[in-house]
Amino acid sequence: MSRRATTPPPVPIPARVWGVAGIVGVGALLGMLDSTLVNLAVEAVRDDLHSSLPMVQWIVTGYLIALAASLPASGWLGARFGHGRVWGVSLAVFVVASALCALAPGVAALVAARVMQGLAAGLMVPAGQAVIGSIPGQLGRLFGVLGLVLGVGPAIGPAVGGLLLQAVSWRWLFWLNVPIGVAALLAARRLVPGGIRDERRALDVYGLVLLGVGLPLALYGATDIGTRGATVMAAVVIVAGLLLTAAFAVRALRVDTPLIDLRLLRTRAFAAATVTTGFTGAAMYGGLLVLPLYLQLQLGWNSAETGAALLAMGAGSAVALYIGGVLTDRCGAGSVTVVGAVLLVTSTVPFLVPASVPSPVLLAVLLVRGVGLAWAQMPATTAAYAAAGADRIGDASTLVNIVQRVGGALGAAGLVVVLSQTAGEQAYVWAFAVLTVLAVSTVASAMILWRGAAVERD
Repeated sequence: MSRRATTPPPVPIPARVWGVAGIVGVGALLGMLDSTLVNLAVEAVRDDLHSSLPMVQWIVTGYLIALAASLPASGWLGARFGHGRVWGVSLAVFVVASALCALAPGVAALVAARVMQGLAAGLMVPAGQAVIGSIPGQLGRLFGVLGLVLGVGPAIGPAVGGLLLQAVSWRWLFWLNVPIGVAALLAARRLVPGGIRDERRALDVYGLVLLGVGLPLALYGATDIGTRGATVMAAVVIVAGLLLTAAFAVRALRVDTPLIDLRLLRTRAFAAATVTTGFTGAAMYGGLLVLPLYLQLQLGWNSAETGAALLAMGAGSAVALYIGGVLTDRCGAGSVTVVGAVLLVTSTVPFLVPASVPSPVLLAVLLVRGVGLAWAQMPATTAAYAAAGADRIGDASTLVNIVQRVGGALGAAGLVVVLSQTAGEQAYVWAFAVLTVLAVSTVASAMILWRGAAVERD
């Protein structure tokens, strides 16, 4: 108790470092928004370009597959050329691809430009996180600000996208990226460091092929289940992707210079933190799938009421992120992650009761869920990067991003299967039971992280 009472306040972070975090956050925000906002424009694109819905759907699917394909190479590229340089080049490519999307004369050109966007985003997000992770000390607040930017995006993004679609055209969803991205690139020239080059870092070509094919297959199969329901073909694609990913993991532990250093997982703190981000990713994306269906189909809420409820959850995350960052720097990531995981359980269990919950209480529960997700995921990410150290930050950021995305995709796909295999009110009871299991699993991995940090302090 006395040790906690005498814990010094967090050291002030220089303005220049805040600037780096803000600029990198802008790049991450653009990449995240383009993975969600374009969903709103599918019908508008189909009508404007006179195409079929299956073809137009590839503007969403192609982006996600391309992102998953380039993500495995981000760690090696960052080590070879410097994480800041990789971030800057990928953001520049993303901006160019956005302009090409806006100018696309047909669906084929639009899908090609979207693939180009996805390839850039798959490098940009982990490279940006590696830039922040390489800054010594006070990672909690820095990642809290980055998380705040990403937390506000889903809350305001659909509203902004809807206004643009109504007022002008779907093309402005892409034009919007251009001035923001150019401004970030200009500011980055004097703020974002290029990073250290390691010209001796060899490329593991076989590992890149295994993971560069396996990861997109797994995510594509999971996304297909999420959009069209469970099919034999989707299951086969997922299994094939997971087998290739497992083959990559076996190889990575046997070669001297793997594409991603999986030996990081031998560090207890890193392994526990990374697993926690996977569970929170599954809980977050699974919840975002189930909650709107539950509110509208089971409780009879209209779209405006459902949007307000999800906005309350997003607002809870946004407000909690910076506070969680301060607490992480002051108290350690493990304790904050445990509190967030417990809040996640607390805010999931009420949905197991079939009886109707009053709307104000339900909004409060969703607000707490937003806080729980923020405090479970972002401190765990901070702990993973701190445990990896600056010399392996590229591998750490790549691995954490892969686990988060796979966890989110499989969590959402699993809940689609649960909903499709049951009926009526019991379908949602089972779905929220799965979310409760994910939340309890998050508590378990967070406790391992917390205890590991306590042992290291002693």
